[in-house]
Amino acid sequence: MGKELAKRQALARLAKKDDGLSTAEYAVGTVAVAGLGGLLIKLLTSPEVRDLIWSVLSKAFAGMFG
Repeated sequence: MGKELAKRQALARLAKKDDGLSTAEYAVGTVAVAGLGGLLIKLLTSPEVRDLIWSVLSKAFAGMFG
């Protein structure tokens, strides 16, 4: 019975221990956000997207203020 209790306690300690897990999650999240940021910068600095945004904003302000 003592061995079974010690085994359960060891398994419980291992189940609770997740050192490095949050660091790995942050690393994956950081890489994903950096990639998305690079993509957004590339899109927003392209002439086509800039013209599209300008067109949408111009029409919105023309509709609001005449």
